[in-house]
Amino acid sequence: MSEELNYDVVVVGAGPGGYVCAIRAAQLGLKTAIVDKQWMGGVCLNVGCIPSKALLKNAELAHTLRERGKEFGFSFENLQLDYSTAVKRSRQVSDRLTRGVGFLMKKNKVDVLMGTALLTGKDSLTVTDAEGKTQTLKAKNIVLATGAYSANIPGVQVDGERILSYTEAILQTTRPEKVVVIGAGAIGVEFSTIWSSYGTQVTIVEMLPRILPLEDEEVSRELAKQYTKRGIQLLTEHKVLSVEKNDHGVVVKVSGPDGEKTLEADQALVAIGFKPNSANLGLEKAGVELNERGFIKVDERMATNVPGIWAIGDVTGKLLLAHVASAQAMVCAESIAGVETVTLDYTMMPRATFCQPQVASFGLTEAQAREKGFEIKVGRFNFQANGKALGLGDYAGFVKVIVDARYGEILGAHLIGPEVSELLPELTLAQRMELTPAEIGRNVHTHPTLSEVLMEAAHDAMGHPIHM
Repeated sequence: MSEELNYDVVVVGAGPGGYVCAIRAAQLGLKTAIVDKQWMGGVCLNVGCIPSKALLKNAELAHTLRERGKEFGFSFENLQLDYSTAVKRSRQVSDRLTRGVGFLMKKNKVDVLMGTALLTGKDSLTVTDAEGKTQTLKAKNIVLATGAYSANIPGVQVDGERILSYTEAILQTTRPEKVVVIGAGAIGVEFSTIWSSYGTQVTIVEMLPRILPLEDEEVSRELAKQYTKRGIQLLTEHKVLSVEKNDHGVVVKVSGPDGEKTLEADQALVAIGFKPNSANLGLEKAGVELNERGFIKVDERMATNVPGIWAIGDVTGKLLLAHVASAQAMVCAESIAGVETVTLDYTMMPRATFCQPQVASFGLTEAQAREKGFEIKVGRFNFQANGKALGLGDYAGFVKVIVDARYGEILGAHLIGPEVSELLPELTLAQRMELTPAEIGRNVHTHPTLSEVLMEAAHDAMGHPIHM
């Protein structure tokens, strides 16, 4: 056992919540360490957000070359698409960013300890490395940023070869010729985009009535329409009864409105959600409270019920998104340091799904706004009438802005179409700064750009659309 190390802040977990918290704490003059048992950058940088976006770029090119070459004036006698090269590129992108996180730790003088952390009290923990060496850390503040892991279907065993979680799916260098994707949330539809773009026959099974079930209903319908055009089979309102391996792949039995079906494929991807990494951390010994689903309870400062112990990111269950974890990280570090910070509004947090076409949203859906009793105006604009979208040849979808008719307050926005994840920040900033659609409409937007759809939707919400 080595000598005891003392810190103002020890962050457990080096994902986009943990490493941001460590940097901000160090900037505020706190002696800080960060602990992770596997990798810097967490799931997001290593096997999640970042490598998947590299694969999606390759998929976009593959889809254009395979399905739309004639439209753009390309012809090939023997088009060859090497999926393994796409995966290799995604790993290079990931590696570059994770090395960058390591550099940021050194730059900000954050001590990095690789190993498994275990709380031994309210202000102490041990870190055991891969060789079994253990160090004891004393900390005035411990921040838990341990993330979450893939939920599984009861009775179904993920083996990493035939039955996959997102981790195996993103790392494998070959693609299935035929695949069943179980779950139509962000991970399910993004992998469906990637694989179908390369020619994989994809079937999506979703228990709820529509794909991307948490998004605005119109957005879900539009994505379903575009996926059907791509040849993706959608089985909504279908429950998975069993997933079994055989010599050739997998057999997935499902039950839906028309009875039971048997689906055969090379692989099945299980993408039904996440559970918190809150077990085996010593939380019970420290007295940290969890909710009924095992997520760590926190207040608006990210403090747990135990003074000096904090939690951020997916392990809190607030909103399982990397940028939300980073936002919580800033609030947490600033709360620890006792400096001015902000209060997060999770309803108004931006959300994005990088399928094709992309989906982005924040705030209330149209149905939710009506359920809450708001009298609303809805401003919308289709990408079909946007010059830049037409020039790109990518014009499926629309923008929809939900507005309180009485005060002009923006209650939410729902976008599906080209690069809408890049358009969303204008609207979330407008909502945060209490701007109205009239002010967005009067903000001059460069022509021709995709962002003009926001101006046009704002004009429509005010009752005087220009280009429709």
